[in-house]
Amino acid sequence: MLHLVALLLLFVIFRLVLGLPWLQVIPALLIFYLGSGGWRFLRVVIKTARRDITTGTVVFLTRIRVWWYVKQKYTIPKIFQETVQRHPEKVALIFQGTGESWTFRDLDEYSNRVANLLYGQGFRSGDVITLFMESCNKYVGLWLGMAKIGVEAALVNSHVRKESLLHCINISQSKAVVFGGELAEGETGRGSGRGRGFMATCQIQNLLRKRSNI
Repeated sequence: MLHLVALLLLFVIFRLVLGLPWLQVIPALLIFYLGSGGWRFLRVVIKTARRDITTGTVVFLTRIRVWWYVKQKYTIPKIFQETVQRHPEKVALIFQGTGESWTFRDLDEYSNRVANLLYGQGFRSGDVITLFMESCNKYVGLWLGMAKIGVEAALVNSHVRKESLLHCINISQSKAVVFGGELAEGETGRGSGRGRGFMATCQIQNLLRKRSNI
């Protein structure tokens, strides 16, 4: 309470009596606050300084790297391919639900098969495909495979159903929908969808197996 009274008194003196500008009043009040016992705030700042500096450095370096990639016209598939070459056997994905793990090589091979399959089905750069499934390793592989041939993936929340799902598919102007078998009920319940194509992940898996055996 005394701190507040003292700060108010100083504010009256500095601002109203002496007519000092805000740029001088605010630092003066802050210094007075810290010098009159407000060290708890300063102590927290000191204790978290290392964490904040580390986080700021990581964010800064990340922004620089993103700027460089954009300037050099790097794509995500190209960056991913460089990572595969450096760490082919390093674990890239671990699905918490089953413990299934994929290395960067596994993810690269799966996404390549997806890319070849979709390209063979007639999809080209600029096309949009809705990806409607729960999180799993194949989700990333499907998205990456689309990106490799320039197909844009419209990622739809797996909890969306009926009219909301139909709206998401229509507004994205998708030419096809890839959905997980666990979401087949929500997908089939939405109707014909103006003639767009539908591909379940189980269907894709069968086609991928056939191609890998050729």
